[in-house]
Amino acid sequence: MRKGMQKALCAIALIPLLLSGCWQEDLPAEEDTALLPAESSAEAAQAGAHLPECFSLPYAPAQTLDPISCPDGMQQTVASLLYEGLFRLDSHIEPQNLLCGSYTYDAEKPQYVFTLRPGVTFSDGTALTAADVKSTLDRARTSERYGARLAAVTSVSARDDTVTVTLSAPNTGFPALLDIPIVKKGTENSAVPTGTGPYFFSQEEGGAYLIANQSWWQQKERPTERIALEETSSHDAMLYRFTSHDLQLITADLTGTLPVSVTGNVACHDAETTVLQYVGINTARDGLSDPALRRALSQGINRGSIVSAYLSGHGVAAQFPVSPVSPLYPSQLETAYSHDGFTAALAETQLPERTLTLLVNGENSFKVSIASHLAETFTEEGLSVETRVLPWADYTAALAAGDFDLYYGEVRLTADWDLSPLLATGGTLNYGGWSDAQTDHLLALYASAAERGDAMERLCTRLKNQAPILPVCFKSVSVLTQADVVEGLSPTMAEPFYDLSACVIHLKEG
Repeated sequence: MRKGMQKALCAIALIPLLLSGCWQEDLPAEEDTALLPAESSAEAAQAGAHLPECFSLPYAPAQTLDPISCPDGMQQTVASLLYEGLFRLDSHIEPQNLLCGSYTYDAEKPQYVFTLRPGVTFSDGTALTAADVKSTLDRARTSERYGARLAAVTSVSARDDTVTVTLSAPNTGFPALLDIPIVKKGTENSAVPTGTGPYFFSQEEGGAYLIANQSWWQQKERPTERIALEETSSHDAMLYRFTSHDLQLITADLTGTLPVSVTGNVACHDAETTVLQYVGINTARDGLSDPALRRALSQGINRGSIVSAYLSGHGVAAQFPVSPVSPLYPSQLETAYSHDGFTAALAETQLPERTLTLLVNGENSFKVSIASHLAETFTEEGLSVETRVLPWADYTAALAAGDFDLYYGEVRLTADWDLSPLLATGGTLNYGGWSDAQTDHLLALYASAAERGDAMERLCTRLKNQAPILPVCFKSVSVLTQADVVEGLSPTMAEPFYDLSACVIHLKEG
């Protein structure tokens, strides 16, 4: 269903507003949704096209558009048209050079030297400099949004047209972390800093707008010269304006927590993310310390069915903690789901004689449903498991205290696919207490590997054998548009308007 919805028109009820989605650094807010059947083409035609005079996006004028510190959601969507990073992440979550023309890596130091692309100017016509990049990265290192991903950066320096970044440990995937939007030094204290993107911000008597940046170095076609910014002081106001066609695009997490209502002739475009859902295991508990039992539990997870039935297709099944859309995903290691295989594997293990608890965050009905399904599946085969539904604060406290057997978890991984926080001994997200010298060694080898695919395969081979966590899927996030207005949209995890030149916007003539 997920792929089919990419271009399909759908009448949508209870669509959640993306408070965080993938256009932010932290975990997405969790919201609830239900989808109604799609309208037929005849019904859509009968309803008539609602073409606007100007394409409009939601905007909160009281909040900054500085991409380092602006709030998540609508402000990040607007900012994606104003700013660009050294790199951008494509549909495979791979870094592609953008403001960076080339770079070198010295593994001994370890240190990167990034050479800026020549001829890049800001929207005010001034040239992009290494000092601008250094200033932005220095601010990002101490920011709430980007601080964690840049924690290994020990220094940033600028000279001529190069930026040098020194790390505390090797990381051959570091460029994937540098899709951080760059702003002009000296404008960061402005509500709208100056950027190099395809549009620039303009405040006029009739309101706020984005205007096509004639200094844009890419010189590609844009779907419209002018984008109106509609003031939306609340989430309810934004959704109302989208339903009434005052807005033509919003971003949404369709498998989150807070139910809201949007109806109409809407197109849904999914983007794959680094947000992993998985079953965590307290590997020190009786029975669960046995890798054979953990492997058997992994065989009992029908991942494709879970994504289809419980996430309405808004995700991609995964047996390993790297997205299947990434070229690093070791598909050759996958084992096809088999109920008979699960039954046989479980029968060969020593089952605990007690009932196991599976923790789940109660604010998200999708997660609760998946956890309940898994508990029922395991119980039916002789391993007694019951779900324990907790409020978020109690859920996180129980994880921190190790007060669980199993838990259904969600984590946003970084785009360099560093799994150390989740799986290394003492990792900040390693709630299950997994400690394995070979895993730690393979994690370190992957971080420094020139051939990252081979290193990831070796790491995943170990994870498949030991099963310290049981990956289920990677979530998708969605861009919702008025179906008659927007065509050719192909969003990515970080950019709702990734291939801007292929996007077509239909406006009312006259």
